[in-house]
Amino acid sequence: MKKGNVIYSINGPVVTVRGASGFSMMEMVYVGGKKLIGEVISISNDITTIQVYEETTGLKPGELVEGTGAPLCANLGPGLLRNIFDGIERPLKDIAETSGHFIAEGSSAPSLDQNRKWEVSLKVKPGDKVSGGMVYAACPETPAVEHRCLIPPSLSGTIAWTAADGLYTVNDVVAKVKDEKGTEHELTLCQRWPIRSPRPVSRRLPISRPLITGQRVLDTLFPIAKGGTAAVPGGFGTGKTMTQHQIAKWCDADIIIYVGCGERGNEMTQVLDEFSELIDPRTQRPLTDRTVLIANTSNMPVAAREASIYTGVTLAEYYRDMGYHVAVMADSTSRWAEALREISGRLEEMPAEEGFPAYLPSRISQFYERAGYMETKCGAEGSVSIIGAVSPQGADFSEPVTQNTKRFVRCFWALDKSLAYARHYAAINWNLSYSEYLDDLSAWYNREVDPKFMDYRRQITSLLGEENKLMEIVKLIGADVLPDYQKLILEVAKVIRVGFLQQNAFHKDDTYVPMEKQFKMMEVILYLYKKAKNLVDFGVPVNFIRETGLFDSLIKIKYEVPNDHLEQFEGYFREIDRKLESLSKPEVRTINAEQGE
Repeated sequence: MKKGNVIYSINGPVVTVRGASGFSMMEMVYVGGKKLIGEVISISNDITTIQVYEETTGLKPGELVEGTGAPLCANLGPGLLRNIFDGIERPLKDIAETSGHFIAEGSSAPSLDQNRKWEVSLKVKPGDKVSGGMVYAACPETPAVEHRCLIPPSLSGTIAWTAADGLYTVNDVVAKVKDEKGTEHELTLCQRWPIRSPRPVSRRLPISRPLITGQRVLDTLFPIAKGGTAAVPGGFGTGKTMTQHQIAKWCDADIIIYVGCGERGNEMTQVLDEFSELIDPRTQRPLTDRTVLIANTSNMPVAAREASIYTGVTLAEYYRDMGYHVAVMADSTSRWAEALREISGRLEEMPAEEGFPAYLPSRISQFYERAGYMETKCGAEGSVSIIGAVSPQGADFSEPVTQNTKRFVRCFWALDKSLAYARHYAAINWNLSYSEYLDDLSAWYNREVDPKFMDYRRQITSLLGEENKLMEIVKLIGADVLPDYQKLILEVAKVIRVGFLQQNAFHKDDTYVPMEKQFKMMEVILYLYKKAKNLVDFGVPVNFIRETGLFDSLIKIKYEVPNDHLEQFEGYFREIDRKLESLSKPEVRTINAEQGE
């Protein structure tokens, strides 16, 4: 460290050093006597600007700034799962034991437990040729996940030595690699990776499989693919966090990375409580066995909030490289963008729309572009799916964060305040939402669910679209003036809205619905519509069909047919045939005609 590397000025989380030399761009540094973690974000001939990831209260000009010679990195190794970190990967449980409920400035603790021993089995032997991304050791990180230790991406050569299988800590040397120059490199169970740099892969694969969430409005109408991106925009109280919680609990990803970026502390507490109590339906173990939580709540340092989503997606890429499918929940990217705006203001940069920095679109794209379905360096397939919540002020979807996010995601789940206040979960507006993955996933639906699935989905969306048009007329002149075939559309659309799209997150059979049941529900609804439309065409009034109670009966299907007894749907088809057959008799049509006169 040079003698002149001292603090010149302090402006919130932004610290400047005058006359410094030896620093490099994006280098991690220690600031002041408390060794606050910071990052170099600007260098000129005489001024070096540093972004500090901790509170700078008490920091004074003249204190020393020490460089590390490396960028801000994430520590990667066994012990990440079941843990909760802050935005710069400090383990909050360990820090709480030393500093209490509030993180003291300069608090530090190793990201990974340095003393715990893991049951390691070596996957290579002396003389083996290895390259970056290959698996050289494995250990059971949790009962649900095997941790696979990977050769660093930039390293290749020949295995010179391996330890015997047994118990090792994360810092024990378990193998040595000799590169082409003859230099030996020691391999432990952990490695470091710069959080702002995407991890390399062999190639990006075409997207062809959906991320099954068990939420009907998502899986059927607006699916997201494994390796895809989605935005969940909505105003306050519309259920963004609730929607992400449900996806995190029930989606068929192998690993969940949940990033609470600038959210309220009580919401993160709720996540911790729920995840620790929830039993994973796949393993019958706690869901935390395959979950990493990153908490950077609204009262934590704003600069660390900006880093938190990069930390989260780096952990996701690490598990992807092992061959796992990972889902990242970022809640919310609006708070992350606000952190960018605050730091940009401190740096006195020229503001763009609504005060956000001009580079906001590029930062959003850099984040979402790290999603994808990949062939990893070890030859396995893995994916990172990113679902980002957006919190536009006043539910205004025209604000910059929402609009720029729409440019870089292919799935848009627009939350509606009126649906949320009507207790309609998930409050996703089917008229504003869309998914661009349908063409990519249609072959999977046809093969794994049913060849009729995409056609049924098209009919369902068509009926909802017709209802939306008809409601404009109903608001003006009422429903009584509509012809019967249009009244039937309104009745069936109500069944779709209340019986299919609306879901009960607290009901044992409705909180998660398998694809087979979703298909059967669509099939029986459309079967009723087809039969009823034939009767209406014959002159039977919709009121007569409504009095059969079939519409109300279909609304209750989601509760009355258990997920493991789908054969009960056959009874509904028979009931529809029996009740509507009585209305198709000639004497009934004669009575209808006389009543019409």
